[in-house]
Amino acid sequence: MTVRRIRRAAATAAVIGGIAACSAPGGGTEGGGAADSVVIGVANEPDTLSPLLGYGNSGASKIFDGLLARDADQRLTPALATALPEVGDDGRTYTFRLREGVEFSDGEPLTVDDVVFTYRTALDPKTNNTFRNELDAIEEVRADGDDTVVFTLKYPYAPFAGRTTLPIVPEHIVGGQDPNTGAFNTEPVGTGPYVLTGWTKGEKLTFEANPDYWGGAPEVKKVTMAIVEDDDVRATRLRSGDLDGAVLPPNLAATFDDDEGKVRYDAKTYDFRAVTLPTGDEVTGDRAIRRALDAAVDREAMVERILYGAGRPAYGPLPTDDAWFAEGIEREQDLAGAKDILDRAGWKAGRDGVRAKDGQRASFTLLYPAGDKLRQDHALAYASDAKKAGIEVKVESATWEVIQPRMGEDAVLAGGGSTGDPDFTLYRTLHSSLAGNGYNNMGRYDNPAVDEALDTGRRSQDRADREAAYDTVQRELVKDPGTTYLTHVDHSYVLADRWNGLTTQLEPHEHGFASGPWWNLENWQPKK
Repeated sequence: MTVRRIRRAAATAAVIGGIAACSAPGGGTEGGGAADSVVIGVANEPDTLSPLLGYGNSGASKIFDGLLARDADQRLTPALATALPEVGDDGRTYTFRLREGVEFSDGEPLTVDDVVFTYRTALDPKTNNTFRNELDAIEEVRADGDDTVVFTLKYPYAPFAGRTTLPIVPEHIVGGQDPNTGAFNTEPVGTGPYVLTGWTKGEKLTFEANPDYWGGAPEVKKVTMAIVEDDDVRATRLRSGDLDGAVLPPNLAATFDDDEGKVRYDAKTYDFRAVTLPTGDEVTGDRAIRRALDAAVDREAMVERILYGAGRPAYGPLPTDDAWFAEGIEREQDLAGAKDILDRAGWKAGRDGVRAKDGQRASFTLLYPAGDKLRQDHALAYASDAKKAGIEVKVESATWEVIQPRMGEDAVLAGGGSTGDPDFTLYRTLHSSLAGNGYNNMGRYDNPAVDEALDTGRRSQDRADREAAYDTVQRELVKDPGTTYLTHVDHSYVLADRWNGLTTQLEPHEHGFASGPWWNLENWQPKK
């Protein structure tokens, strides 16, 4: 983590000049108040607050707790469990003992039945979540007495403990509801440090500290998460004092570097930006096109000019400093190589510079989410590089409601990346069994060698076998790139300098709502 203490008032950045400050969530200015409350601007809100449907399933939640949690370095630590699990039967059983005296925010005690109910419901095919594959190894989960839960696995799954960050829900409430449509999805009750007090869709969520939290009552008593999709608007509202803190792309975060009273935080991440290339499309489905695009992009320039150095080139889903990264797959921009690949595949340049083959122009649409300046800049740079090789990329912005049904036919400027284990990132984004499964495997990638290696990596207990499997995956992606990986992005945040105890984690793609410097919000202390 990098922290930059900010010294002087900064001039308004040209990139956000002319945008009027917006009203605070609910009307009126909410930022800049007492240090026992905080208003944070984030880009997105969750679709649901139920862990059974995916909210907080990686452990990032202020409302709920899992059996385990992760510290600043992503090491697993006990949460609702008293200790890390006892592992037996050659990696096929995991035994957890529950912490005594934990209550849900409605005053009802946490029991082993709640844990069993949570996992069984999440695994039920009738429950509409897209993370079921993450729990695929579970054969059975059962209570053993009043304080012990035992998971039996179908096969040894080396990183299984990392899956038990899944938040636990109360059976006495959810058990009487449809998990897909019940009131719990917007009126959650958990064991976490904060309690939801209001949710105005598209505007804000408000939370109050749980005075009976098992980890101790938080000193920051009120939290507002303001939903502000546009990056420029978030920066403007932070500058005006309408927000106490915000998630910002690196270039906008840098405009606060001389602003007295604010602190910038930069977190290293596994978060990649990439272009998904649907295999069913006549253009992007051609391996020569995909290989040429991979060679044509200038990743170093994107890091320098778009991220202002706050990131790294991405040569695949795993960052270059990850222990599982396949050494030697780094590659520089090679326009001559890209053109040669296309020439040999029969894609010939036309009068307008755009190549064609058998009457099909080398042209496709690339979608990015509206208001996301970082993805917009990546998309435009990608299109510029592709044009130099003779491929036309038509960049369009749209809402996710428009993008999602088009992911099988149009390219998307996507983000992804999970911490903890390579299986967590690679399986869901690449395995053919998950093609078109929500936001998993968005481009419908299908490579039998990759599938086999992913299955080996998931099921093997031997570190050497797993390293070989994930090495195979990454090298196959160089030969057959279903996605063009561009950068790994450092996450940037700016906050008013009113609290002690702030830090950041090594972060996954998902960030802002429960990650960032506020991942340990319950441990902040207001400055006196």
